[in-house]
Amino acid sequence: MDKILVLTDLHLRGAGKTIIGLDPTARLQQSLDTALRDHPEAKALILMGDLTHSGRVEEYDVLRNTLKNCPVPVTYMLGNHDQRAGFRAAFPAAPVTPQGHMQHVIDLPHHRIITLDTHDAAANPAHSGLLCADRLAWLDAALAGSGARMALVFAHHPPHAVGLPGMDAIALRNGNDLLDRLRTTPAHLFCGHVHRTISGQARGVAFTMFKSTCHQAPLDLIRPDSTLSIAEPAAYGLLLLTKAGVIAHSEDIGLNLTPRSCSDALREGGLKAN
Repeated sequence: MDKILVLTDLHLRGAGKTIIGLDPTARLQQSLDTALRDHPEAKALILMGDLTHSGRVEEYDVLRNTLKNCPVPVTYMLGNHDQRAGFRAAFPAAPVTPQGHMQHVIDLPHHRIITLDTHDAAANPAHSGLLCADRLAWLDAALAGSGARMALVFAHHPPHAVGLPGMDAIALRNGNDLLDRLRTTPAHLFCGHVHRTISGQARGVAFTMFKSTCHQAPLDLIRPDSTLSIAEPAAYGLLLLTKAGVIAHSEDIGLNLTPRSCSDALREGGLKAN
């Protein structure tokens, strides 16, 4: 099985700056080190947007320095906290479409990875996302060119509600334009933005969302505050690509848990396992 690593919502800040008391750079480094240690044979690393917290060049410099020795090819995506100009200044060689969007295709034997750019500098409401006509036309071509490969589509903003009022208010504004395209082709959708591990189906499209490498969102189905955050462990996503499809895992970081057999634990307690 081919492996793909996924990190999302890095929210990097300048030196010494934290988010709810957490150091985004230290947590990214720990997540990256763990993922690469356990899966050095990964074919790609997808960074699924909100690379920085404010879109400043110095924040992108932190990202560039963190990734300078990464042995796995990196694909960058933009989120609502990013700024296109700041990213381009720090990563001038990153591929863009003729219209200047951060959209990219990676072909593997049985899968086509398609990364989308949902960043909208003029978003209303602020922090929501958009796929304009140019980006949708590019997606149409990418899907048409997938042939017999399964499409693995990555978008920072979810195109549908997830039940968290604050995040649902700043999702992809034209989400149905994306879902209508994916429901007619073998595809799996991956999103960030929400800072939670969530999976399900929207209008016939299977989706998976991953936690942040920094702070997470609580399961609050009532309050309309998109900034609610908790200090749960950081996490990375691992995709296992098979001829039959894709398997998505989410791995928490820093829990220092050693796997043990339940049978061994029962024996230690003088009990018999079933």
